[in-house]
Amino acid sequence: MSNSSASMRIAGLLDAGSFVEIGGNVTARSTSFNMQAKETPSDGVITGYGTIDCKPVYVYSQDASVLGGTIGEMHARKIVKLYDLAMKTGVPVAGLIDCAGMRLQEATDALNAFGELYLCQIKASGMIPQITGIFGTCGGGMAVIPTLTDFTFMDAKKASLYVNSPNTLECQNADEIATAEFQAEKVGVVDIADTEEEVLSQMRTLISFLPANSEDCALEESTDDLNRLCEGIENCAGDTSIALSMIADNHVFTEVRAGYAKDMVTGFMRLNGATVGAVANRTEICDEEGNVTESFDGRLSSNGCGKAAKFIKFCDAFNIPILTITNVSGLKADRHQEMKLSKAMAEMAYAYGSASVPMVNVMAGKAYGSAYVVMNSKALGADLVFAWPESSIGMMNAESAVRIMYAEEIKASKAAPELIREKAAEYQEAQASAQAAASRGYVDAIIDPAATRKHVIAAFEMLYTKRAVSPEKKHGTV
Repeated sequence: MSNSSASMRIAGLLDAGSFVEIGGNVTARSTSFNMQAKETPSDGVITGYGTIDCKPVYVYSQDASVLGGTIGEMHARKIVKLYDLAMKTGVPVAGLIDCAGMRLQEATDALNAFGELYLCQIKASGMIPQITGIFGTCGGGMAVIPTLTDFTFMDAKKASLYVNSPNTLECQNADEIATAEFQAEKVGVVDIADTEEEVLSQMRTLISFLPANSEDCALEESTDDLNRLCEGIENCAGDTSIALSMIADNHVFTEVRAGYAKDMVTGFMRLNGATVGAVANRTEICDEEGNVTESFDGRLSSNGCGKAAKFIKFCDAFNIPILTITNVSGLKADRHQEMKLSKAMAEMAYAYGSASVPMVNVMAGKAYGSAYVVMNSKALGADLVFAWPESSIGMMNAESAVRIMYAEEIKASKAAPELIREKAAEYQEAQASAQAAASRGYVDAIIDPAATRKHVIAAFEMLYTKRAVSPEKKHGTV
């Protein structure tokens, strides 16, 4: 293997000395349009296999020093062959992209190569994990490649991702469209944007969490106390990423798509050694000193729902149990949300409702209205629902409900504030408390927040052998 950037990235991703190259002698077949004078070692892409934490992984890394890393017939054929081997053996594929696009000299051969590459990714989807790292250019038809994979990482300084070159777009700030920041925070295609070294490290971390394939189980020996208490976790109901790290084995929670739709948290953790996917509402982000750096209104957004839906579908495809932490006060209300929110809520509800993996929900704060319903409520398929004692579950805030139900009485009363407080207290106890929800079976147990970890672990242990029977059909259409 050469000492190019492509080979160095492979070395940075895999366990030391584990890489075995495949197809190193392949070169381009085309000699037209000045190609006969060009050397094309490995046809611009290094392919092979190795290990990450001793687990096998197939990897390809594009070499921009060979024809700009452009995709031609043989280049694509090498990647397709790699996918064929990965699907036969049930092993993840990691792609390291640095590509100027389609090789113009090969015309329709290159176009056909793109199509074959898309098809193998489509066939592999839901069968083996696919992870992409972008370290240089990823434009035009190549931009479809990372979007067809499960997780995408991007070099924050050197990489660019776009369908149409920014200099062809007639809009303000066109240059920012191809940047990692834009793709991570505005588009949501990129899960993590960082330095090249950190991207490779984060890719290793993520792959270590994942099962090898849809029939595998991601399990390792736990070194954490199963009964460890999470003292003060109730103070983290706002920043649930912190709450999840408190629950997780050894406090390790890996968030994905952290820069996009920050009001919704998605990521992976281990509970008693088993990988679990987590979805949670978030109303604030706190720094290491506990200071609030960003705040959100606690209502569901279209981007948050879409982010959660994609993550839930991945977990279900790879038999990863799902933990949900609910703290949501309603739905965002503006023109933009009216255009997208109902569809996004439907996608999230469909993802939860059609999932067959074990699902546990913890009500950690507010849970109001249809936002509560689509956040993996008992009605939508949660196997077990726990609630912290101070959580509030119902149609809406008690005071708001009273103002609607007793509008005439409040208007006529000389002591309206006292009437509102009295009726709100009655409504809260009878219709909006955790106890009221539990009395109707919508909550299975009211738990001490500090004991959340041991209750959740016990629940997933009990649900380990879950078998869900779905109606016979080809597939849904949502």
